[in-house]
Amino acid sequence: MKTIDSTPKKDGFRMPGEFEKHLGTYIIWPERPDNWRLGGKPAQKVFAEVAREIARFEPVTVCVSNCQFANARHMLPDEVRVVEMSNDDAWIRDCGPTFVSNGKEIRGVDWRFNAWGGLHDGLYFPWDKDDSVAQKVCELERRDRYRLERFVLEGGSIHVDGEGTLVTTEECLLSEGRNPGMTKEDIEETLKEYLGIEKIIWLPKGIYLDETNGHVDNIFSFVRPGEAVLAWTDDKNDPQYEISKAALDVLERERDAKGRKINIHKLYLPAPVLISADESGGVDAVDGTLPRNEGDRLAASYANFYIGNGAVFFPEFNDPNDAAARELLKHLFPDREIVGIYAREILLGGGNIHCITQQVPAPLAD
Repeated sequence: MKTIDSTPKKDGFRMPGEFEKHLGTYIIWPERPDNWRLGGKPAQKVFAEVAREIARFEPVTVCVSNCQFANARHMLPDEVRVVEMSNDDAWIRDCGPTFVSNGKEIRGVDWRFNAWGGLHDGLYFPWDKDDSVAQKVCELERRDRYRLERFVLEGGSIHVDGEGTLVTTEECLLSEGRNPGMTKEDIEETLKEYLGIEKIIWLPKGIYLDETNGHVDNIFSFVRPGEAVLAWTDDKNDPQYEISKAALDVLERERDAKGRKINIHKLYLPAPVLISADESGGVDAVDGTLPRNEGDRLAASYANFYIGNGAVFFPEFNDPNDAAARELLKHLFPDREIVGIYAREILLGGGNIHCITQQVPAPLAD
C-alpha cells in the first residue's frame, strides 16, 4: 500500500453508491464498557448475527482487539474472517476508509477521525486507534490510499448516488468540532475533489438527538440514482417532524447532479425508544464519555439500513412500524432479500446497522 500525493478526482476516481456491487464488508467487534452495556456482551450477540447474515451474500471481515479475539472467533461462523486490530470503538462506517473506484482499480480515502467532534464535543478520548483503522483496512485489502491529515469526516455523514450527487447535513459537517477553520464552500470543494462528485445537497439536520451531530445516514438513504428514502413522522408534536419536513422541503426543490428530481419515499420512524434503568445501569460511567442515562431518547430510525449484495439489512425495534418498513424496502429492492435484525443493543451503543458496517466496493465499469 502506498499513500498517493494527488486526489481521486484528478486521478479519475469516484465514490460508488452503496447499492452497487461489493467485494466484502468490514465490522469492528464491540467491547467498550463505557459505551456498550455489560462489557458489550449483549451487543456482541447482535454483531455476530449481523456478520452471519451478511456473510450469506458477501465476504465479511470482523476486526477485533487482542483481548477479544478468541471470544469473537468462537462466536462468529467459520466463513467470517476475523483479524486482530486495535480500536477505540466499533463504528467502522465512520473511522474506516471511503473507497473510490475508476472502474478498474479501487483506492481508499483516509479522512481524519476525531470521535465526532474532538475536544469540542467528541464522544470519547483518545481516538488515535480509530484514526488508524482506515490505513489498516487499506493494508489488508492491498489498496493504495489518499490521506487527509487535517480534514475530519465520518463515513456516516455522507450518502452518494454513484452518479455525482452527495447528500449531507449542515448540522454535522458545519459543526464546530469538525473543520472549524473551513467555510461551507471549502468543505464542498474538498468533498468534490476526494469523492469525485459534482453536486452536494445540504439537509439542515439529522435525526433528533443523534449524538453524532446529525449524521445523514440516519435520516436519508439513496435506494438508487434518482430515488431515496427519508425518515419521517406525521406527529407534529414530535421534534423530529419539523426536522424531517425541513429536509423534505430541501429535497423537493433540489435536483441531483444529472438534473433529476429525486423521488422521495417516506420511511416512518418507530415510536420513541428510551433507555431503561437496567440498560443505563449496565454501562460504566467514565469521565469524557457520553453517559447513557435512564429515560434518554435514542436516535431510532429504519433509514439506517445496509445494502449488501443480494440483501438489505434493516433494524427492527419490536415496533408496529417494523412491518411497514419491511414492506417499503421490499417494494424498493425487489431483487434483494430483506433481512430484519432486532437492533436495540446496537442502538444503545449510539448507532445502527449501517453504522457498524463498511463496504469494499467491486471495480465498477463507467
